[in-house]
Amino acid sequence: MAKRFLMAFLWLFCGCAVPAAAAEQKNWSPPTARIYAQQLADETMKAHPELLSVTLHGVPPGLHDNYTMFAGSYPDRIGNPDDPDDIDVSKKGITIVDPRWHRTKDPAPKFVVLMPLRDRAGENVGLVVYAFKVPVESNAGEKKFYLKALEFRDALARRIPSYDALFVPAHS
Repeated sequence: MAKRFLMAFLWLFCGCAVPAAAAEQKNWSPPTARIYAQQLADETMKAHPELLSVTLHGVPPGLHDNYTMFAGSYPDRIGNPDDPDDIDVSKKGITIVDPRWHRTKDPAPKFVVLMPLRDRAGENVGLVVYAFKVPVESNAGEKKFYLKALEFRDALARRIPSYDALFVPAHS
């Protein structure tokens, strides 16, 4: 509670914000070398300007029930513990389609799809989250965004030989 108050105070009275990473406890630290998963996230963002972000989540090798974001377009969030809905997608293999209408903490309108991350063999190996840019708040693009997310996820899966391969050093 005190952390939230401090963040709100800094935002209101001095116009500065405490970075989310500083306010949240990390549950994993990535290796010093960029991993393959980060390379895939960077390439996805470069190839798809319609995305606001892409993040990859799961339990890093050698850990147990330590669900975290391990790669994505917000490097400062890597290592943050996953939210309960993220963990549900990873554990249960469900998909969450979240139009994000009327969300007060989102700085820009977006359409978010949380779906199982798959490897080349079609096995669920974690979670991938795609946040699409939307010009206005409406559900007119819901089907389009969901189908696009499926397309992106399936293309990504073809590049993932195994879950462990996501954590090897990237080849630039």
